[in-house]
Amino acid sequence: MLEVRDLSKAFGGLKAVDHASLDVRASEIVGLIGPNGAGKTTLFAAIAGFHTPDGGRIVFEGRDITGLEPHKVCAAGMVRTFQLTQPFARISVRENIMVGAYFRTADRRAAARQAEAVAAQVGMADQLDQPGADLTVAGRKRLELARALAIEPRLLLLDEVLAGLNPSEVRDMLPVIRAIANRGVTIVMIEHIMQAVMSFSQRIVVLDTGRIICEGTPEQIVENPDVRKVYLGEHFRM
Repeated sequence: MLEVRDLSKAFGGLKAVDHASLDVRASEIVGLIGPNGAGKTTLFAAIAGFHTPDGGRIVFEGRDITGLEPHKVCAAGMVRTFQLTQPFARISVRENIMVGAYFRTADRRAAARQAEAVAAQVGMADQLDQPGADLTVAGRKRLELARALAIEPRLLLLDEVLAGLNPSEVRDMLPVIRAIANRGVTIVMIEHIMQAVMSFSQRIVVLDTGRIICEGTPEQIVENPDVRKVYLGEHFRM
């Protein structure tokens, strides 16, 4: 579904992504992990069109989308979320989700129906009339996910959707993400909560200083000495 080949992106003298290559198969759940500053979010941003790569190639469902603008990447069927959520504070949850739905339809009633359906999927059906400004961190995370789903993606790039949540909120969010995957949406997720990403991902890609240093099943990643050295630590257990 997604092929990334030798992708590079530098900011001045800092090479944030350095000849990174990865493949994502349809209906797969892939975790992208690595230390802070490893280049994970920059890689996401380049794939989704928010940064123009300095080199390399991105192919989505057989189409070269390298350097394509973000709204065109969305139209192709790939949508990303953001770690720092920014809901529209003065409008309701329903209207926030409708912003995403309007990407596919200009009809207000159709967008409202889509917003209500998506809100139910992410556990926000009882918050549709609540202003965006009144949401908790967990609510904002769910709203960010809902707006992305309203665009009807086939591939979803999740940037730390669990960040800032307490253990109970993490446990509540994981079935929501699992249900999205079960409906056929391919997922690539950046995450630092290792127990969650290890239990959730079918395959994990490890990034360090802009380079992909390892990929494999969660079991293979945990046993890899390089990954333990740069990120997990010697005493990590699944």
